[in-house]
Amino acid sequence: MLDMIKRFFSSDEAADGDSSHSVGHDLKVATCALLVEMARIDDSFTEQEIDTILHILTSTYGLEKQHAEALMTEAEKELVESVDLWQFARLINENYTREEKIGIIETLWQVVFVDGKMDQYEDYLMHKMAKLLRLSHKELIDAKLKIMRGNS
Repeated sequence: MLDMIKRFFSSDEAADGDSSHSVGHDLKVATCALLVEMARIDDSFTEQEIDTILHILTSTYGLEKQHAEALMTEAEKELVESVDLWQFARLINENYTREEKIGIIETLWQVVFVDGKMDQYEDYLMHKMAKLLRLSHKELIDAKLKIMRGNS
């Protein structure tokens, strides 16, 4: 599954060269925006959460650190300018397979559990993200259990 996600995140290189703002780049921003929103949902965007997101972007998606930082900055800007998360989810739903969306949910769970616990706001947002990404409750919980087992 991670290979599919890595392949997808590198797909903007294969996108139409005439477009300066490719769909692949927009998808990276959308996915990163969801990660950032999850990290800051509890009104606290900690250094540990920032490091986790950067680690996800660099190790899982193969971005260089400076590109990951620039992507996170752009995602934060898009979040500030957005009305809700639907615009990001719509773009992901239009371009990702179900397996790729489950991969995103898994990375969101990584952000949730970076501090070893889940608060009520994170729980609410995870359920909302699963609905926005058209994933079942079972898929949400299976992803959670996978990440929790990996953190043990």
